Amino acid sequence: KYSGEDQKDGAHTSHLDAQMQQHMRLFRAQRNFYISGFALFLCLVIKRIVGLISANATLQAEKEAAMKQAESASRAAETMLKGAGGDGESGNAKELKEKIAKLEKELASANKNVDSMKAQSENLTKEYDRLMEEKDRLERKVAIQGDKKDE
Repeated sequence: KYSGEDQKDGAHTSHLDAQMQQHMRLFRAQRNFYISGFALFLCLVIKRIVGLISANATLQAEKEAAMKQAESASRAAETMLKGAGGDGESGNAKELKEKIAKLEKELASANKNVDSMKAQSENLTKEYDRLMEEKDRLERKVAIQGDKKDE
């Protein structure tokens, strides 16, 4: 823009003017660099905030759905209890009680079978131990008689 011919003050003024322009350009370049870095940082922060807000919204929706489901289940349980309590006993409850009684009888018989099996197993173990002792005793007798014959 400015040529050196228009200035009459000399080289010193043009040198200072050039130096000031250079410092001004450097300042503007640094300023733009910091502004763009800060903008990039803000973009990352905004992206993270958007992600957190969407995750929060998802969790809120899941919470509301779970609360509605829990309320529905509690209402259903209350109506079943009121229905069972008001009619005395419904057919379904009677069937369940009969099934429970039947299963308790089966459990009792199964427990008796287990107890008898345990007793039988203990008796079998005792008999096996007795027979092993008798076998050892007879083997010792045979060994002693074999030694007498050899002499």
